[in-house]
Amino acid sequence: MKHFSDFSADDLADLARSDVSRALAEDVGGGDLTAALVDAGRPARARILARESAVICGRPWVEAAVLACDPQARLTWHVGEGEHCSPDQVVLHIEGRAQALLTAERTALNFLQLLSAVATKTATFVETVKGTRAAIVDTRKTLPGLRLAQKYAVKTGGGVNHRIGLYDAVLIKENHIAAAGGVAPVLQRVRDTAPQARFVEIEVETLAQLDEALACGATMILLDNMDIPTLHEAVRRNAGRAILEISGGVNLQTVRALAETGVDRISIGGLTKDVKAVDFSMRFESL
Repeated sequence: MKHFSDFSADDLADLARSDVSRALAEDVGGGDLTAALVDAGRPARARILARESAVICGRPWVEAAVLACDPQARLTWHVGEGEHCSPDQVVLHIEGRAQALLTAERTALNFLQLLSAVATKTATFVETVKGTRAAIVDTRKTLPGLRLAQKYAVKTGGGVNHRIGLYDAVLIKENHIAAAGGVAPVLQRVRDTAPQARFVEIEVETLAQLDEALACGATMILLDNMDIPTLHEAVRRNAGRAILEISGGVNLQTVRALAETGVDRISIGGLTKDVKAVDFSMRFESL
């Protein structure tokens, strides 16, 4: 699988169509029994309203859902991808067959509410650390089957994607270190086993492990669950030699102080794992 950073617009559209195909299959099955109550040829115009402020994200998925049900439908966006919307703002108008819009409604809104929530939460963290050197980074703690969609939403919100999966980069954690016999042996082995990795990162839990990792030539180090004074000392010892990332115990109340230690990256599983959907609704209008 190609890395997400290499996706073209066509790749993104293909991803959205694939996700939407699965979503419609589980929702519609053999047919929409309720939408069948509406005349198949009846035209309709609908608006999608944001019920709260948010960063809009998910346009390719919304369009894929609507066009899968009505290829002739016309969508007019009033808020661009990655832009902020206000409560009760109309973000999109759709014209098409009423029956098709009714069938597409829930799938389109599900993607819009989820991906906008991820983008909005990411943007809030990014704004909170503004002025520091720290980038806000996602993790693999994503909804099964929707990892690329959620990582796209993180990027839309101004965040940075970590590895996409186990196949594209190496993150050596405490169990890997223990199983391989220590920091030095595991770093030596990775040079032989994963030359294709986009990056190699090793997790350390103490300053002694940090020193050992730096001595072994580590270029990216994850500082796990360290307190603020220890993080300041880690940054001092590193002296710019490796990219430093921190994780663990990160929330909106702690992230600014963590960023001000001088680390390069802050990874937050909650960007994609603990997400409260943004409230959107679809309403039909008179033609």
